[in-house]
Amino acid sequence: MASKKIERVRQILRGKGLDVILFFSSENLIYLSGYTGGEGILGIAEDEVWLFVDFRYFEIAQEEVRDCEVRLLKKGLKEVREFLRERNLKKIGLEAKAITLFEFEQLHDPAFNFIPLSKELEALRAKKTPEEIRLIKKAVEVAENAFKEVLKLVKPGMREIEIAIELEYQMKKMGSESLPFQVIVLSGERTSLPHGVPSEKVIKEGELLIFDFGARIGGYASDETRTVFLGEVETELKRIYEIVREAQQNAIKVIKAGLSFKEVDKAARKLIEDAGYGNFFGHGTGHGVGLAVHEYPSLSPDSEGELQEGMVVTVEPGIYLPQKGGVRIEDLVLVKEDGVEILTKLDHHIRI
Repeated sequence: MASKKIERVRQILRGKGLDVILFFSSENLIYLSGYTGGEGILGIAEDEVWLFVDFRYFEIAQEEVRDCEVRLLKKGLKEVREFLRERNLKKIGLEAKAITLFEFEQLHDPAFNFIPLSKELEALRAKKTPEEIRLIKKAVEVAENAFKEVLKLVKPGMREIEIAIELEYQMKKMGSESLPFQVIVLSGERTSLPHGVPSEKVIKEGELLIFDFGARIGGYASDETRTVFLGEVETELKRIYEIVREAQQNAIKVIKAGLSFKEVDKAARKLIEDAGYGNFFGHGTGHGVGLAVHEYPSLSPDSEGELQEGMVVTVEPGIYLPQKGGVRIEDLVLVKEDGVEILTKLDHHIRI
């Protein structure tokens, strides 16, 4: 009997009138087959499931996969093309955001009708099972314990990069399998860079520090941001901190199953706009987290869709003032029928 996950893919297959759907992303390969090797192609048809891998991953695939046949590729993706042609599978759905142009060219055949799939496949992983939620909570715990250890060491005179490296080390020491993204540690004026990279800059008294970090447990990620005061900071930075904190709380308060993605964003964005800083909040209010640190849904002004019970999303408004500094506060929440469970537990007001 096919797993519930495979059956949900087959519902998409039937709804689109497809012969097969091909998956390329490591996250979907893990989710649908249990294969952790990273490189491969998963094909799901009405009655069969295949995982195509090369020699490097064949043995591990045989050990790990469930509900599918592992096939060894000796000559690359052209073999997949021949395999599909031999089985007369011509109407082919593609995981559009994960396939490269090179891969597409290797698969291309005049007899095939390729159908790009995006939203349908993104939504597959949106609602988390109890086991997925448990793993995300464990990743949060590891990341937060590591962060607490690092805070004990932080002092003026340290470099952003050495603080970031220490945080990475502590997370791995405490059990993080890998890092879902590069740790962000920014200070002073550089906190106005939403996704800046830690530098050789020395942190100073009177600056803000932004920490954006996450761990990975059982394949599942956490994601959290804290803005830390290094002593006393100037008045406007204090002001935008309070605005961001209130905007985030506004958004968290409205979240529940059935609310549109846009309404979550609006709950945070309107407060920031009313305070005069709308032009300095240039990203969405949140996103899904799971096997990927950024996945469906997106909580932004243009997002279509509604929250469902079991989704795990970030809530992370920010204000970024060029040449002055920025603030972001990010928490991870589990959507419930009538509200949320906040998964991240660190204090918001952190002063060193």
